[in-house]
Amino acid sequence: MELHPQPLEVLLLRAFDELERRDAIFDLPRPKWWTPDASLDLSCTFRGEVAGAPAGPAAGPQSQLIQNIVLSYLAGGRVIELKTVQVDDRLEIPRPCIDARTVGYNVEWSQELRVEDALSEYVGAWMFLKILQEERVLELPPGSERVLFDMSVGYDLAGIKTRKVTDFVRRMLDAREEIDRLRSRLSGPLAKYRDLDYDPKVAAGITLSTFHGCPADEIEAICTYLLEELGVHTIIKLNPTLLGLEEVDSLVRGELGYEHVELDAGAFDHDLKWDEMEGIVTRLESKAQAAGLTLGVKFTNTLVVKNKDSFFPNDELMYLSGAPLHVISIELAARFRERFGDRFAVSFSAGIDRKNYPHAVAGDLAPITTCTDLLRAGGYGRLSGYLLDVEKQMTKLGVKNRGDYVLAARGLGGEVAREALGAELGGAVAEHLARGEGVDVAALLSERGVGERYAELVGLAGTRNLRAYADEARQDPRYGFAKNKKPPRKIDSALWLFDCISCDKCIPVCPNDANFFVTIDPIAQEWERVVVEGPGKVALQAGEPYAAERDHQIANFADFCNECGNCDVFCPETGGPYKIKPRFFSGEASYREAPEHDGFYLEHVLPAGGVRLRGRIDGVEHTLVRSPGAPDRFEDDGVAVELDPETGKVIGARPFFRAKPGHELHTWRYLAMRALLHGVLAEGSTNPVAAAHAAADPAGPLAGATSSS
Repeated sequence: MELHPQPLEVLLLRAFDELERRDAIFDLPRPKWWTPDASLDLSCTFRGEVAGAPAGPAAGPQSQLIQNIVLSYLAGGRVIELKTVQVDDRLEIPRPCIDARTVGYNVEWSQELRVEDALSEYVGAWMFLKILQEERVLELPPGSERVLFDMSVGYDLAGIKTRKVTDFVRRMLDAREEIDRLRSRLSGPLAKYRDLDYDPKVAAGITLSTFHGCPADEIEAICTYLLEELGVHTIIKLNPTLLGLEEVDSLVRGELGYEHVELDAGAFDHDLKWDEMEGIVTRLESKAQAAGLTLGVKFTNTLVVKNKDSFFPNDELMYLSGAPLHVISIELAARFRERFGDRFAVSFSAGIDRKNYPHAVAGDLAPITTCTDLLRAGGYGRLSGYLLDVEKQMTKLGVKNRGDYVLAARGLGGEVAREALGAELGGAVAEHLARGEGVDVAALLSERGVGERYAELVGLAGTRNLRAYADEARQDPRYGFAKNKKPPRKIDSALWLFDCISCDKCIPVCPNDANFFVTIDPIAQEWERVVVEGPGKVALQAGEPYAAERDHQIANFADFCNECGNCDVFCPETGGPYKIKPRFFSGEASYREAPEHDGFYLEHVLPAGGVRLRGRIDGVEHTLVRSPGAPDRFEDDGVAVELDPETGKVIGARPFFRAKPGHELHTWRYLAMRALLHGVLAEGSTNPVAAAHAAADPAGPLAGATSSS
């Protein structure tokens, strides 16, 4: 099933409603947001611009839809690597496509939206963040709100030079037309945001994501096109295969103990080699300078390995991330910095988590983005912890900004200063760092007339720190197989439509915020069996007890769900929330796209405040019509039944002319749909179904249409 994003205006209405009612946005509560320490400055420079912090989501599942990008920002993301766009925007991706049970594997590799829709999501997210800032929704010190979007395009020169992709880039560089289209849709309580000063330059740079095995001359030609023809800052995403087959095999299967991982030798044969990479960045450096742009590299892409598991359906290859990739990529980043110093910006994304993020910051890497860790329990809320931990360490070291943190983090800044500045001045810097409070190395150097040497010192210390950390990471047990072989625990319990253990883990681990909770009135009554006996004749028979014991229930918004499978991985029960729990569609169009799935959709066109819920249960179509002051009407393809909305008991029934004798309608399905209808539309509900309903019916559902029975 394709993703069907909700419009910007619907998401804004839902977000502000949820903020007022629950002090949360898209199911992320305020305590999980990043609220920076006003006395500290974590800002970083990226492609000549300043971002509030060197953190954010990597190009992937956390940066594709508006709500994903907003969630990343709330949790502290200030460099948003947008999901890769390429000319082929009708991909067939296996489902499930993400396996984060242990280290992390995936078989998804590009945007799942049409290019035009991706543009709308990225520009819409840009505007959404501006609105949040205008409303001061986050309590942010000046400067910490600054956010940069970074485009990602692939996968070959021919595709990038097509009008589809080239126009996408140009419209991201100057998005006035798309901004005007989206702002025109802001009405009612959102009308005040129409005339905000939205910066039309949504993104000024690109991280190039080439296909595995892309020839060296092709990579260089693409970068030349990006720099000289499109005029964008360019980052080259490099592959972990740069380390070479023998060393990667020795590291992954030997030192780290992942003996079951089978590398794809072909990827190493065809991927970029180290000497080729050196030549490319050296030659492109002058082209970037001539164009007044920056050139950098990113470590790294995922690692191609052979799929010997049954999690993904019949794929020969899959892409490894997480702990082992972190060790490979940190080693590569350290070697690159040792070779080139700070001539090129180095961004990083590979197995980043709360424990190693401070080490990456100390290595003067920026931005430092993450993906796999945000797929684990807690989801986006994990990101704020990265920044909080760095702030704690900065406070402990007595430093106030990211550069001084790089100098002080490992105690190597003084040594670097002596080597670079000489014994006297370097010694003064070392003493200053050792004070442990009020550290301001830039001010000290300015007083001595060498303020321009500060960036050099930070770069040198970062390189030294990075090498020290890379050596440690190889020996750190937390990256080894023994520490990463155990999948999340499952209990002896199977999911069904209602009642689970209510751990709610499936909500934050969904990158698209597709899973949500509703509050229902528990069900405990016997259902009835309506049996067709002949033309115009039915019989009512006693059924069996039907019970949904909990008021807190999980549901799924199918339009946001790409069936990645991640909620199934972290759900303690078997079955998969995205497959078993009530699945709601935005309307008939998306519902009809998924005939293999049970699910429901609302219709909002009934007079006098009525509402119609249609859906499939066990593959059979059902319709529930609820109107104020009237009996509920419930039908399948054979029988229409009237029921008392208070008791749920049948008060009348008639068969359709096409109904065959023996056809049965079971009213437990009515009881289920009645409870769900109330749950998604009850006063105070802040879920995507309620948001879509409110947008379609501005008057809102009447009490009679949503009241509990």
